[in-house]
Amino acid sequence: MKITVVGAGNVGATCADVLAYREVANEVILLDIKEGVAEGKALDIWQKSPINLYDTRTVGSTSDYSKTAGSEVVIITSGLPRKPGMSRDDLIETNAGIVKTVTENVVKHSPDAIIIVVSNPLDVMTYQAHITSEMPRAKVMGMAGILDTARYRAFLAEALNVSPKDIQAVLMGGHGDTMVPLPRYTTVGGIPVTELIDEESLNAIIERTKFGGGELVKLMGTSAWYAPGAAAAQMAEAIVRDQRRVFPVCIKLEGEYGIDDCYLGVPVILGKNGVEKVIELDLNEAEKALLEDSRGHVKEVMAVLDKINS
Repeated sequence: MKITVVGAGNVGATCADVLAYREVANEVILLDIKEGVAEGKALDIWQKSPINLYDTRTVGSTSDYSKTAGSEVVIITSGLPRKPGMSRDDLIETNAGIVKTVTENVVKHSPDAIIIVVSNPLDVMTYQAHITSEMPRAKVMGMAGILDTARYRAFLAEALNVSPKDIQAVLMGGHGDTMVPLPRYTTVGGIPVTELIDEESLNAIIERTKFGGGELVKLMGTSAWYAPGAAAAQMAEAIVRDQRRVFPVCIKLEGEYGIDDCYLGVPVILGKNGVEKVIELDLNEAEKALLEDSRGHVKEVMAVLDKINS
């Protein structure tokens, strides 16, 4: 069994490391365009195997997609971060070109693979990968909801002084400040979170979650990588082990929640076929309004990509 991670930067290398450590596949291929980087990081991860006691072989490659052939899952982390003076449209155009090229190579060498997109802007890059691959929507998805819920749960665990293991939560919508946290579906050991924390404190945590990525950029001067890499690895594990985990992931909606032809984070069942089922929650009017606002934002960004690709 083989999993490929395209992009050997911080996120991609972390993802490959988690996959190897958890022995999710027999072989993890790490690929990058920069000479020697993927090879070096893959070798470093492999040399750690006697210490952390795992058997997964990690192999690096510089732009040689033939080594990725037959992958069950391909995780795309490639792309540039937004630089000073770069407009949103410039970032979309640059990263869409990268994701398009990567996806074409993925489909060529692993036509049956399930694709997980991590590249930003997440929702629109999932859109790009989906239309390029021409695969069923169940096999092309974006990683966002797992990362966003992890941040939300971590902040709650800190505020409540409890284990993050006992916190379950659902987030929907776009990846970013228009995400839609759902306190009604947040529990701590089965207890509704609203019984354990006051509304003002909970709202503060929700706002911090929305801007969680930006908080890390301000602290480090660069984007996060440990949590995003682990989140993508968790999705891959659910797929290859057919765990049928319930996760929020970015997928093209086709009528669910009254939304069509838009890539948004929604709860799904994730298994061997990719998205086995999209779960439709019974949202109240306030939640529907927030989701609609998020849909409008994502469609606006999708329109930018459509213009670029036209």
